[in-house]
Amino acid sequence: MTADTVFAPTRELDPLEPEEFQRLAGEIEAAVGRTVVGQREAVRGALICLIAGGHALLEGVPGLGKTTLARSLAAALDLQPKRIQFTPDLMPADITGTTVLVQGAEAEEPRLCFEPGPIFANVVIADEINRAAPRTQSALLEAMQEHTVTTANTTRELPRPFFVLATQNPVEMYGTYPLPEAELDRFFLKLRFEFPPVAELNEMVEQTTTHRHEAAAAAAEPVAGAETVLRMCALVRSVPAAAHVIDYASRLVVSLHPEGEGASERVKRFVRLGPSPRGVQALALAGRVAALIEGRHNLSIDDVRAIALPALRHRLVLTIDAERQSVSAEEIVAEAIAALPRESS
Repeated sequence: MTADTVFAPTRELDPLEPEEFQRLAGEIEAAVGRTVVGQREAVRGALICLIAGGHALLEGVPGLGKTTLARSLAAALDLQPKRIQFTPDLMPADITGTTVLVQGAEAEEPRLCFEPGPIFANVVIADEINRAAPRTQSALLEAMQEHTVTTANTTRELPRPFFVLATQNPVEMYGTYPLPEAELDRFFLKLRFEFPPVAELNEMVEQTTTHRHEAAAAAAEPVAGAETVLRMCALVRSVPAAAHVIDYASRLVVSLHPEGEGASERVKRFVRLGPSPRGVQALALAGRVAALIEGRHNLSIDDVRAIALPALRHRLVLTIDAERQSVSAEEIVAEAIAALPRESS
């Protein structure tokens, strides 16, 4: 460690027991569900990301509760949230922080002081991330991968846990900048917010336009804290995974590369670039979290298959031919899952 490195002290925490993990995960989901109507897959996916130590990209049209999900998750875990509204004129220093000159009282010597940006939080809500220019989007790359921020040759560690939950509108194109592949790859899961059915829409209106909303907000209490989250994280990496399960995850990712073994004709035609090794890591870690939430103590092929779509859909770069024929990444991943045998030949 050099003089230019500022790291917070860390200590090892004992992992939770699996039964306690499952109980707490259920309580967290229930607490978030009191303010987020429906969207169970997105709620479960965001919780999996947080526990696994990853980051989530939420995609959906405005007004479906993406920001509410992030705030509710932070409140349920008593974590410090910060919200960043991304705009085209947002600068990297607006996110990471900057060094300012501080003039003290009573002729005290002027000094340079670092003013932390909103990224120094447990839960960072990056609203409409695709509205910021690439230069500003890149300010998140080091933070998301290394959990550190480097400014003026000084590296500072971010709080633990550290979770970025970014949102983007899938249909708006004016004034947006598509996220580059390197940034997309750093998101652990990409979660969809679907438009709710009539019953859930009625419940949403009832909850947000009456006194029920105020009562629910007042009654909301954390069910766990930051230390508990870190203990849940510690348990995840101790979940055993058989060699054939890891082999299945690796074969699935390789089959999504046009030049890879087992690639279908549609993959060769419609995929320009397949998932990186982070895709396999996401399958293995997210699958472990999903297994623990369901009360199972080992990673299975079914866990990998269940999490494959949100873990891989954003890691495919499609060809122009795919865009012309409206072939989506979801279709390609779903076809690969259906075609891949459970056992290697």
